[in-house]
Amino acid sequence: MIESVMLAWYGAFEGGTIGNMLSQWEQAGFFAYLLPFLLIFALVFGLLTSIKLFEDKKAINSIIALVVGLMSLQFGFVSQFFSEIFPRLGIGLAVLLVIMILLGIFMPKESWMNYTMFGVGAIIVIVIIAKTAGAVGWTTGYWWQENWPTLVGVAFILAVIGIIVGSSKPRKPLGKGASEFVKNLFNQ
Repeated sequence: MIESVMLAWYGAFEGGTIGNMLSQWEQAGFFAYLLPFLLIFALVFGLLTSIKLFEDKKAINSIIALVVGLMSLQFGFVSQFFSEIFPRLGIGLAVLLVIMILLGIFMPKESWMNYTMFGVGAIIVIVIIAKTAGAVGWTTGYWWQENWPTLVGVAFILAVIGIIVGSSKPRKPLGKGASEFVKNLFNQ
């Protein structure tokens, strides 16, 4: 009886049957090969179908999508890229969801919130892509590594200027009496 209690405790510590199942799927190549293949196949097939490159010949679209999906898995690069980007994407979406919940609870819904959420989302996407690129070995040049703070500062200043200019109200045109007053003023 003590042995079964210890085994049950050990299973709970390791994740139980779901953890074991996911571990088996990982060892079988489910995450490294099958899911990336299905994702690439679906994207290529959907793209070819929507742009109607071969009209309504779905057989050609599916063959091309199958070939692209299989060829993309020829080397481990796609699997490595997907294993790096999707966990970061999950974290980025969780951060965005928390911000949306907190803004929804404490702030009234206004149009500036949409722009704020778009800006936060854009920053999260840039961070995800930059971190993933670094993890898979894509490096930027020396100039980018040394000057990125300056570029971020310039982009921030330009964004502030754009916000100020965009939020300013246009001037009202001069009324008929005012324009005649100005004409008479200069004609004297």
